[in-house]
Amino acid sequence: MIKVLPIQSKDLQKEICEKCGAEYDPDLLAYAAYTDDRLAGVCQFKLTDKGGVIKNISPTIDHEDKEALFVMGRGALNFIDLCGVHFATYCGEAMDEPLLRRIGFKKNSDGIFEINLEGFFTDHCH
Repeated sequence: MIKVLPIQSKDLQKEICEKCGAEYDPDLLAYAAYTDDRLAGVCQFKLTDKGGVIKNISPTIDHEDKEALFVMGRGALNFIDLCGVHFATYCGEAMDEPLLRRIGFKKNSDGIFEINLEGFFTDHCH
């Protein structure tokens, strides 16, 4: 079973980022994904006046569970949307473009992955 949980302490966030080969940023919010209680990845993000910004969606160094990463990415976007921010970008390395597209991001003319969250979680066509 996949679980996505907010990381409640900065020490734990730093530890999980190390296990995922992700650069830890104490100024960001973070989620951790687990598959059958095994760490699957980390997602760090923030809310700004211009929209939500996802810095990374990173699998653990020793294995990759794309379903868990997908659920975690959607979870972060849902949180951003629930906070009243209806636009987000992905500003990290384009790690897995097909996964980012599956999560819902589209690459704009400047090569930046972005998503309009207006109605994304309430309309059934997504």
